[in-house]
Amino acid sequence: MHGRTPEAGGVGLPTPGRAFADRTFDAVLFDMDGTLIDSAASAQRCWRRWAREFGLPDAETFEVQHGIPASQVVPTLLPAAQVQAGVARILELEIADATGIPVLPGAEFALGSLGPDQAAIVTSCTHAQAWARINGSGLEPPEVVITADDVERGKPYPDPFRLGARALGVDPRRCLVIEDAPAGVTAGLAAGCAVLGVGGSHGLSLLGQAHAGASGLDRVSFAVGPAGITVGDRTPQGW
Repeated sequence: MHGRTPEAGGVGLPTPGRAFADRTFDAVLFDMDGTLIDSAASAQRCWRRWAREFGLPDAETFEVQHGIPASQVVPTLLPAAQVQAGVARILELEIADATGIPVLPGAEFALGSLGPDQAAIVTSCTHAQAWARINGSGLEPPEVVITADDVERGKPYPDPFRLGARALGVDPRRCLVIEDAPAGVTAGLAAGCAVLGVGGSHGLSLLGQAHAGASGLDRVSFAVGPAGITVGDRTPQGW
């Protein structure tokens, strides 16, 4: 398999090297869960326990839509009178469970390739959730971390990515969003950003609106030059 070159990012999406061959960016806005860290097992445990506690049907196989703040998900699942308690409880469960979370391959390389004013995390977690998971994974985060607490409307609305760009002092149209969830892809596109989909919690088959695709950050290269950040294809170590 040595010398293998990716022909496509997956499901008809071009690789980042092909899609962005003639572009540079001022900043990269990273989703967190499923993009930089793998919190899927923790989230599943917590949401299924939450579903049992609140009497949802099929709690043992319950699946929640990832990439959307809990404050936007819970009202679709519980009566209005239970929403406040429901949101508080899922946040409590997820914060308590945020230990031993793996950092995904390529995440540290990606963040380490960029300057402090060139990268941000933009997550649907609350501030407390985000930092519990960052600390529980050992990931070294960039200086700018945008959470659901920082915006009135979370993903799929564009507000989080627009705020991330503003916090870095750059135009969203000069930003690359990296996302693993359909809601995040929608949000990035609505913010005017270029979007790279990675196969995390959902898989590339559901991220077809993205401009490019890669199985993970270990398949993406970043280089900083005078014109900005260039993004290309990376061959994982050992190939």
